[in-house]
Amino acid sequence: MEGVISVFRSKTLQLHTTRSWDFLGLTLDSKVTPWQLAFGDDIVVGVFDTGIWPESESFQEGPCMRPIPPNWKGECVKGERFDPAKDCNRKLIGARYYLKGFEHDYGPLSKSGNPEYRSPRDFLGHGTHTASTAVGSIVKNASFFGLGQGIARGGAPRARLAVYKICWGKKFVGKCSEADILAAFDDALHDGVHVISASFGESPPLRPFFASNAAIGSFHAMQLGITVVFSAGNNDNDEPDPSLVQNVQPWSISVAASSIDRMFPTQILLDNTLSTMDLMGESFITTEVRGKLADSIIYFQDGICDRDYYNTTLNKSAAGKIVLCFSTIGSELSGEAVAAVKMANGLGLIFAAPMTMQIPYVEIIPTVLVNIEQGTKLKDYLAQSPRFPAVQIKPTKTIIGKTPAPTVATFSSRGPSSITPDILKPDVSAPGVNILAAWPTDTSPTLSLSDKRSVKWNFQSGTSMSCPHVSGVVALIKSAHPNWSPSAIRSALMTTGKKKLTSTIG
Repeated sequence: MEGVISVFRSKTLQLHTTRSWDFLGLTLDSKVTPWQLAFGDDIVVGVFDTGIWPESESFQEGPCMRPIPPNWKGECVKGERFDPAKDCNRKLIGARYYLKGFEHDYGPLSKSGNPEYRSPRDFLGHGTHTASTAVGSIVKNASFFGLGQGIARGGAPRARLAVYKICWGKKFVGKCSEADILAAFDDALHDGVHVISASFGESPPLRPFFASNAAIGSFHAMQLGITVVFSAGNNDNDEPDPSLVQNVQPWSISVAASSIDRMFPTQILLDNTLSTMDLMGESFITTEVRGKLADSIIYFQDGICDRDYYNTTLNKSAAGKIVLCFSTIGSELSGEAVAAVKMANGLGLIFAAPMTMQIPYVEIIPTVLVNIEQGTKLKDYLAQSPRFPAVQIKPTKTIIGKTPAPTVATFSSRGPSSITPDILKPDVSAPGVNILAAWPTDTSPTLSLSDKRSVKWNFQSGTSMSCPHVSGVVALIKSAHPNWSPSAIRSALMTTGKKKLTSTIG
């Protein structure tokens, strides 16, 4: 076939869901001109993801933003609920979408139980979140119902944004066809982007570089001087096993996820007539919760809140109570526990697991994560109390100064590379835990249709969140050093990155 060099089977890849830039040292100090405000205006960052919510304040052009660079060849493509005339501007200068590969793999895009937009507009929120983290404009008073309140901005708030929607919702999970990914690479390279941020990947076993469309696309980008930043992937196993890192090609940057020094403590008060203990967990609870405490062992097999083991005959008994659940393998089961307690019409959930593995998520019911020790104290309190003693959960607070920080997130995939172990991957780590960034107002923070909350900002965790942090920094470096190659930029990041560890020990 004329014009065809090679043909590959298209596979489906997965998506990897304020304080972080201050933690990295990119502060907005009024006494000096911050580095991130001095550079980036001439740089275009292409974000390969689930699209964009153009109405977000993060994607509005600044008052002093210069005209679109004359060498920009990209465009904004019209589609469902996306009008280039009003949705694109000097900040959002490109928006395309790719659907042929997805529809070939999964059939025509269906909105039945899975809302989506046949356009660059974002429904899943993942793309909006990552784009605002990389290049979002400066927005004051950003928060999630008051939590994490502060100035939101991307690493390169003056940089331009080009969106390439290559991932689509399938039962609310982002699916990215390799055929669509390679088509997006072709367009992005032609359009004139300087940096590509790609928060997706293929789970091991990995294929050789010559058989991976993402590896091939990023190789061609590197040849044209375009730096490609990938997420290192999220590990769903109970423990951080080795050699699960994704996106290991040597010509791109692979980013692991680490924590920052911010925490969200939540106080749990017990009935003072029975105990003087006050326990502390972490959550994103914004209003006080009062109720009776119930032991999950009454309602769920082995005391683990798993909806697969839920006994529907006990639904009425569990309704309206705060359920205490245990897991010895980390917070991976917390999502199942939330679903189970919601099915039981429970009032809330206290989830006990090893604290080293605990990361709070925005949930549809009030959920507090506690460590095993505190969970055991609650269980003892329950055992020595009258049936269903009272418990009170106070609204979450935002605290800066958590130690130690940063630490590599448990979910972040580890190296070495499973196909080229002599090439060290991931290259760097960046903030990827509890990152607050822009969110579509038509999409609930939990992606649940029964969740009627509308938010402009949402917390997400994953290497998907750490990747755009590095993409934003790469944009700044490229603006300050326009002649640097992708290899030089990668080298600069790796050799100047700090092994920063804030700790009260030693």
